[in-house]
Amino acid sequence: MPIVAFLMFFAIVAILLVGYPVGFTLAGTALLFALGGVVTGVFDPAFLETMPNRIFGIMSNQTLIAVPLFVFMGVTLERARIAEGLLDTLSMLFGRLRGGLGIAVIIVGMLMAASTGIVGATVITMGLLALPTMLKRGYDPAVATGTISASGTLGQIIPPSIILVLLGDVISSAYQQSQIDREIFSPQTVSVGDLFVGAVFPGLLLVGLYILWLIILGIIRPQSMPTHTEADISGPVDDRSLLVRVVLVLIPPMLLILTVLGSIIGGLATPTEAAAVGATGALLLALLRRQLNKKRLKEIMRNTTRFTSMVFLILIGASMFSLVFRGYSGDDAVREFLTTIPGGTVSAMLIVMAVMFLLGFVLDFIEITFVVVPIVGPVLLSMGIDPVWLGIMIAINLQTSFLTPPFGFALFYLRGVAPPEVSTAAIYRGIIPFVLIQLFTLMLLAYWPALATWLPALVYGN
Repeated sequence: MPIVAFLMFFAIVAILLVGYPVGFTLAGTALLFALGGVVTGVFDPAFLETMPNRIFGIMSNQTLIAVPLFVFMGVTLERARIAEGLLDTLSMLFGRLRGGLGIAVIIVGMLMAASTGIVGATVITMGLLALPTMLKRGYDPAVATGTISASGTLGQIIPPSIILVLLGDVISSAYQQSQIDREIFSPQTVSVGDLFVGAVFPGLLLVGLYILWLIILGIIRPQSMPTHTEADISGPVDDRSLLVRVVLVLIPPMLLILTVLGSIIGGLATPTEAAAVGATGALLLALLRRQLNKKRLKEIMRNTTRFTSMVFLILIGASMFSLVFRGYSGDDAVREFLTTIPGGTVSAMLIVMAVMFLLGFVLDFIEITFVVVPIVGPVLLSMGIDPVWLGIMIAINLQTSFLTPPFGFALFYLRGVAPPEVSTAAIYRGIIPFVLIQLFTLMLLAYWPALATWLPALVYGN
């Protein structure tokens, strides 16, 4: 029976590679395997009777209400041309510093990541806005594309983001399941807020290392990042005008993001409540910038509905998959394998991280979160692994996977908007240093878990 469970998993991966929609693939394949098992007498149809309760649990999950609200916030900020204003202002702010435009791209990518949390949207937006400007100012195409790709994937780890909301909800369920498996019937809980707080320092560390690399590159290869001239910088450049522009353009979105994150960290609001504040604030910013009209609001609502529907359809399909997977005793097989391999917890963690890294080449973060994490999460957490640390490790691991040539999703997104004169080889060459930075951060976090756990312990006293 466990063999059938793993055959089902590989069948889903193969069907997804053909190009079928994820949600329908997960649910349809699971139902076909369940039907085959019922006919042959190896699958108990009673498992399927619990599916309505699972769907109702998804519908009544308060945490997941944050998803459409955060999507609405991100899409609104994108449509209000916030990123364009931020990029122009930060380019002026860093002035003639060598690599200043690249540093501006990293910071804007960080802010957009915190507001949208959608890797594809951030990479495409930054590619359309920043890449032509960087190439025009003489940046090496590899440096320009590497910087944009890396900054776009910060949405994996910079809170508040949709990805951390989804991962936090799944980790929370896996943590409770692991404690029940150990016969702890008054289980401790871990929240999305814990994951947000735990991601703050690793996220800022990544941003700092990205910027440090650009500064070093500007020293050792100055020709790859020419300095700006006054002709490169449009608009006012005197100190007073620049200060006014910074206040008007940079401060409002930063204040919105800090308000959303601060209300969660401070315990003043749940992630769902904070997401509602963020959505309202994004609307106000768009109104103040006179970028909101009926047509644009309709586009925002349509995009929000489309993305939210996709997420919940995948979630329902993944719920069906995990139900049938457990019906074939796949979870018991995974538990037995991970708990009996030599090396104990370290080996189990390494294998899971390696498998997730490879799956990141063919599956999206949402699919891995809903399909793989519920299977391996309870086993790893039962081995004593901290849930916040595990969540951050998974996020950074998949962020690295999405950047790694030749299959990284972020590279495909950028290739789609890059001009023809920028070769794919240049994109691959430019991203290598940032992949190494990611791996270094992952190893540092593995060696020193307190990077992810000390701040939640300090804030919440866990």
